[in-house]
Amino acid sequence: MQSTLFHIPTHLTVGGASLPLFGWGLLLLVWAVLGAAGLAWAALRHGIKPAVLSLGLPLAVAAAMILWVLPSLDDGAGVPIRGYGVMLLLAAAAGTWLSIVRGRTAGFDADTILALGTEVFIWGLVGARLFYVLEYREQFFRRGMSLGESLAAIVNIAAGGLVVFGSLPTAALAAWRFAARRGLSLAKLADCAAPALVVGLAIGRIGCFLNGCCYGGPCDLPWAVQFPAGTSPAEHHPGTGGWSVPLHPAQLYAAIDAALLALLAIVFTPLARRDGEVFALVLTLHPISRILLEMIRVDEPPALGTPLSISQLISIGLLAMAAGLWWWLSYQPRRPTRAAAGAAGPTEA
Repeated sequence: MQSTLFHIPTHLTVGGASLPLFGWGLLLLVWAVLGAAGLAWAALRHGIKPAVLSLGLPLAVAAAMILWVLPSLDDGAGVPIRGYGVMLLLAAAAGTWLSIVRGRTAGFDADTILALGTEVFIWGLVGARLFYVLEYREQFFRRGMSLGESLAAIVNIAAGGLVVFGSLPTAALAAWRFAARRGLSLAKLADCAAPALVVGLAIGRIGCFLNGCCYGGPCDLPWAVQFPAGTSPAEHHPGTGGWSVPLHPAQLYAAIDAALLALLAIVFTPLARRDGEVFALVLTLHPISRILLEMIRVDEPPALGTPLSISQLISIGLLAMAAGLWWWLSYQPRRPTRAAAGAAGPTEA
């Protein structure tokens, strides 16, 4: 694992003068210029109001992070760049790229997918973090911690601490509002994004491995891993020399599982008979694999008086939702086949 990759200095020396990089510094200036250019470009293509609705919130959130969040992360050596945070950004980039590629075949331009991806990513991040904070609230509201320290710990997402299932309500609401606002088919958007979501999950789980969270139980298999002193696995499953005992790399199991599910969703896309079936497939299979993977993980205790973890209980609920979605889809019109579309001939403009 590699929790911290490197540090970014908080000040840059230019011509003998020390200039702040974060807060009211150079990064905010660069972001303001780039944001204004992006907003102007979107306004020229779609109009001022759609541009502001699509980009206003993401630009404001990023500016707030530069102003207040990044300076609060300074640990004395600079702002640490965590492996978890880097993989989170890579996950967002890869998922967005795949959605753009798939969106072209579904009739969505890149601007639409970028706007959707930004909103879903931000609100999904908020939901995933809130769920984690609620589940592990003792880490953020310990006795003796000031309110400022608690808030700084809560916003320090790059250090790790997201619950994937927590992102579902906020991300789904953001996607629904986006589709309703633009008059787009939510089912088509969901099919477009479904493989991208699990690609992002696969990359994000590698971040979990670098961070040392979401670990598995003791293991004597050749691919067992040990985590160094100071990590949660070493604390809860101590071995020799401060290291943990050999453990299942549950994070990598989950990454492989998500990658295979993404591949399956892509292969299934041309076989789907109705809009929404690709998303329904992912919504069905991911909870099943999550229930099985939770049997290997040991970082979550049983919840609500049951022998199941909170993730397993949510997975059961998602399976019920998937069953309801398949039932609803069975009453929706089928997509026209290629043969039928060709027989219909070209339509007049």
